[in-house]
Amino acid sequence: MAQDQGKVTGPDLTKGIAPAELSDGGKLLGHVGDEQVLLVRRGAGIFAVGATCTHYGGPLAEGLLDGEAVHCPWHHACFDLRTGEALHAPALSPIACWAVEQRDGKIVVGKKLAQPEPRPRGKRVGTEPKRIVIVGGGAAGFAAAEMLRRHKYQGSIVMLSNDDASPVDRPNLSKDYLAGSAPEEWVPLRPGEFYAENGIDLRLKTNVRSIDVRARAVSLGDGSTVPYDRLLLATGAEPVRLPIPGTERVHTLRTLADCRAIIERAKTAKRAIVIGASFIGLEVAASLRTRNIEVHVVAPEKRPMEKVMGPQMGDVIRALHEEHGVVFHLEDTVIAVEGNQAKLKSGGALDADLIVAGVGVRPRLALAEAAGLTIDRGVAVNAYLEASAPDVFAAGDIARWPDPHSGESIRVEHWVVAERQGQTAALNMLGLRQIFSAVPFFWSQHYDVPINYVGHAESWDDLVIEGDIKARDCLLRFKRKGKVLAVASIYRDTESLEVEVAMERAPAA
Repeated sequence: MAQDQGKVTGPDLTKGIAPAELSDGGKLLGHVGDEQVLLVRRGAGIFAVGATCTHYGGPLAEGLLDGEAVHCPWHHACFDLRTGEALHAPALSPIACWAVEQRDGKIVVGKKLAQPEPRPRGKRVGTEPKRIVIVGGGAAGFAAAEMLRRHKYQGSIVMLSNDDASPVDRPNLSKDYLAGSAPEEWVPLRPGEFYAENGIDLRLKTNVRSIDVRARAVSLGDGSTVPYDRLLLATGAEPVRLPIPGTERVHTLRTLADCRAIIERAKTAKRAIVIGASFIGLEVAASLRTRNIEVHVVAPEKRPMEKVMGPQMGDVIRALHEEHGVVFHLEDTVIAVEGNQAKLKSGGALDADLIVAGVGVRPRLALAEAAGLTIDRGVAVNAYLEASAPDVFAAGDIARWPDPHSGESIRVEHWVVAERQGQTAALNMLGLRQIFSAVPFFWSQHYDVPINYVGHAESWDDLVIEGDIKARDCLLRFKRKGKVLAVASIYRDTESLEVEVAMERAPAA
C-alpha cells in the first residue's frame, strides 16, 4: 500500500530546469512545494504529474512510458499524462496534473490543475440506457460502477451484492491486512459515502434469486424485482470446500468477514495448517508467519505452484518459505479434521489451532445457467464481453472470452483482469464498443519477494529462464510452438511492463 514518501527529492520545479535536463522520452523526478512531481517530455509535449501510483504508491519515475501514458512498475496500472486519468486498473483514482510552461529559457512547473475530464474512448452507438443493474460486489462490479460515473452516465445504477461489506481490495486480504501490517481502513475500495455521493444504489446482503432476460428483470430473494436496460453479471467465484469430515472447522479466505475470522483466531493460535500450495495458500502462510505462528503447508503437488510457474520457480518458492520457517508436507492431503487435528492420507496427523484451506475457487454460474445463457466452463462472452442474451454482459471470474493474444477462449481468476473487464463492460453498456484486449496480469507477494505474471499459459512446451531465480532476479518466458504466451518475473519490473505493452500491440493470434 501507499507509504509515507518522506522528504521530497529532486529539483524545485517551480524554479525551472534547463531543457537539456529533460530529453525526449525522458523522466525527471522533482517537487512542487511538498509534493513529488514527475516531469515527462514526449515530443513537443511536456507533462507534470503526480509521481506515485494511486493504487499502492508505486514510483512512476521507475515506470514505463508508452505514448502519452505512464505505467506503474509494481502492479501495471497506467495513467494518461494529459489528464491524469487512471487508464488501467488496478489504479482507479487519477494522478494530479500541473501546468507547465517554458519561460526565460527554462521549463517551469506552475500551479496544480483542476482534474481534467477523461479523454473520450469512442463515439457512443445507440441510446444511453436508463437503468443499469450490476449483480456482484467484487472487483468487476465495482470497477464497472465507478467507470460508468467517471464517464458521466446519468442513469440509475443498482449494484446487488450478497456480501455484508462494500467492495474491498481483495488481494490485500491474503497479504498485508492478514499479516497485520495494513490497517482495515486500507481495505475498502472506496469509503461508504462514495456510493451515495455518486448515485450508486449499493444493496448489501442481497440475494439474487433469478434473472429473466426476456422481461429484463432481476428477481431478489425477498420477492421484489429490479428492472434493467443493461445487465452486468459479475458474480465472481467461491472457494472450493474440501469434501472431508470436519470441514466446518476449516477456514477459507474470500471475503472481509473470512479474513476477520482468521485474524481473530490467529490472535491466540500457535500453530496453523494451510491446505493447498496455491498462490493464496502460500500468501496466507507468509502472512501467518509474519504473526509468528508456526505454519505447516499440506498439498498434493510435488512442488508448490509448479503447474503455473514451472519446476525451477516452484523449488525457489518452496525454499523461500522454508527460509521463513514454513514446514511443507507435499505429495500428501488432508482426509479429515477431528478437533484440532488434521488427519493426513500418508497416515500421520498434524495438530493445529487454525486451519485454512486455499485449494482453489469455482465460478458462480448458477444464475447464468438458470437464465439460459451460453455456458462454456464459464459464461461465454464475445470480444465486447456480451453474453448470449441481448444487453447482458459478464465480467470477472465467471467470464470466458476470446483472448486475442493466445487465440483461445480463456477464463482467468485474476483481480486486475476482473477490474479491467468491469471497466470495459461499463464502456460497452454505454455503447462505446470497446474490444476487451487487455493482457492478463497478476502479482503475488511472498515476504519481501514480489512475483509478476503477464499473459496466460495453461500449458507450454518450452520454458526459457533469463537471470537467476535463486538470486531473485529473473524473467521466465513460457512458450508454446515458439510463441511466448506468458512471462513471470522477480524484480524485472521494466521488462515485465515491456512484455505487457508488446503483447497488447501484437497482431491478434
